Amino acid sequence: MEELKSAVNEHMDQMADLMEKLTAELRSGLKPAYENFIGFFHAIDWKEPWLICLVSFHVMLLLVVFMSRKNINFQMCLFLLALGGVYLAERLNHLLAGNWKSFAGQNYFDSHGIFLSILWSGPLLVIAIIILVNTLFSMCHLMVRWKKAELKHRARVARSKVD
Repeated sequence: MEELKSAVNEHMDQMADLMEKLTAELRSGLKPAYENFIGFFHAIDWKEPWLICLVSFHVMLLLVVFMSRKNINFQMCLFLLALGGVYLAERLNHLLAGNWKSFAGQNYFDSHGIFLSILWSGPLLVIAIIILVNTLFSMCHLMVRWKKAELKHRARVARSKVD
C-alpha cells in the first residue's frame, strides 16, 4: 500500500511540475516564438536569386489556383503536384544540401530540413488546402444543383401521373 501511495505522490509531483512549466510558458506569452521567427527571418538573405524565384513560383502557383478555381480537373492535378512536391521535400533537401555552393551564399539546408519545410513545403501545403476547400465548395454546389434537378424531375413525374 505504501508503494502505491509513493507512486501516486511521485505522479502528482510530476504533474505539478508540468503544470508549473506550462503556466510559466503561458505567462511569457508569444514573445519567444516571435523572437525566433524574427531571428529566422533576418538570417535569410532574401536578395538571393534562387529565393526570389522560389517566392515567385509560389505566388504564380497561387495565382494559377485562383484563376482556375472553376476547373476542378486541373485543380486536382495541381493538388497532386503540390502534395508530390511536399512528399519529395526530403530528397530535395538532401540534393540541395550537397550542391548549395553553386546557387546560394550560405548553407540553408540542415539535416532536419527546417528551412525547406518552411519555404517549400509550407506554401505548397497552404495551396493544397486552398484547392481542397475550393473542391469541397464545388462539390456542395454540385450536390445542391443535383438535388434541385431531382426534385424538379419528381414534380414533373407526379404531374404527368395526375394528368
